[in-house]
Amino acid sequence: MGGEARGGGEGGGNKMATSVGQRSLRLLRGVTLWRSSLLHCENTALNHYLQSLRTLPFRAFRTDARKIHTAPARALYLLRPLPILLATGGGYAGYRQYEKYRERELEKLGLEIPPKLAGHWEVALYKSVPTRLLSRAWGRLNQVELPHWLRRPVYSLYIWTFGVNMKEAAVEDLHHYRNLSEFFRRKLKPQARPVCGLHSVISPSDGKILNFGQVKNCEVEQVKGVTYSLESFLGPRTCTEDLPFPPATACRSFKNQLVTRDGNELYHCVIYLAPGDYHCFHSPTDWTVSHRRHFPGSLMSVNPGMARWIKELFCHNERVVLTGDWKHGFFSLTAVGATNVGSIRIYFDRDLHTNSPRYSKGSYNDFSFVTHANKEGVPMRKGEHLGEFNLGSTIVLIFEAPKDFNFELKAGQKIRFGEALGSL
Repeated sequence: MGGEARGGGEGGGNKMATSVGQRSLRLLRGVTLWRSSLLHCENTALNHYLQSLRTLPFRAFRTDARKIHTAPARALYLLRPLPILLATGGGYAGYRQYEKYRERELEKLGLEIPPKLAGHWEVALYKSVPTRLLSRAWGRLNQVELPHWLRRPVYSLYIWTFGVNMKEAAVEDLHHYRNLSEFFRRKLKPQARPVCGLHSVISPSDGKILNFGQVKNCEVEQVKGVTYSLESFLGPRTCTEDLPFPPATACRSFKNQLVTRDGNELYHCVIYLAPGDYHCFHSPTDWTVSHRRHFPGSLMSVNPGMARWIKELFCHNERVVLTGDWKHGFFSLTAVGATNVGSIRIYFDRDLHTNSPRYSKGSYNDFSFVTHANKEGVPMRKGEHLGEFNLGSTIVLIFEAPKDFNFELKAGQKIRFGEALGSL
């Protein structure tokens, strides 16, 4: 009897557990169906809402403060950063190309075109591009040795693009150049660039004459109508014994500080080296280099179009200023860096390191070649190898000479190393 009671109790407990489980399962199924219905309703309502927003026109309403515009949700939905950036950049590039085309057509008609200078925000935006980092990366890429089978196609493409004359190269075989850096810095045959012995100043490099003439009002023209400050370009005068010019005084202009002899004037010449040009530069005259000043800076492009657009472009960019004396007084040669041309090498200056992360923009570093053992500096003969660029860039000559010094040039003409710039 007791066993029957126990059996009945166990059977009742099982039935109760089964009933509870069934109710839980029905409840779970109900919750799942409810959630599915709710999600379906939300999706349906959202789709109807978005569909209605797509049909809304562009409208405006006024508040007490200002007029507010509302746009359709479809237009806002279609906005994407990358297409907008590509469209804006492409439109701006197309506009710049149209401006250049219009300028070329006006030049053909003999009309003078006033330069359109970049605004401060445009210059600041350009300078924010990490051109120094990109140039260092390009320099390292140039050092990578190319496979023997790849050298001819790569160099041939460069020759075709920039019109390089390999018949002038000391080594015409393209397989000889292990990397791009060696190809850029190729030497010429000795007879390819005869040095003019009749004129006192020759071109230090191949390139294009951007501007030349007398320096007036302490301003130098980088191209016609666009100037830069002589003091900003060469840097302030310091009161040291080894500099070839006197320190600044309140009663003398910066230009007069450089002119050391009565009856002399200050002259300048700007030569642009294109990527296809011979990249080495030479001594333009017989002179003695006594001082070097290195300006770390930006590495913006220095092609003629940019020189017409950005005022004081050469003052923004990294540059190496060599100063000294020649037979008529003060003489200087400045190598200006550019995009992918962070490497400026002076053969007799092993302490010079350009485009280095340890140098900050806005500063400059002085180095004197006049020592106790060498009281004069580094003598340079006309036509002697002086330095090289890693790619095309710009050379600026600033020197004093008698008033009867004449340039034998035309703005925009092509010139080669060894040809005459001017003479007395």
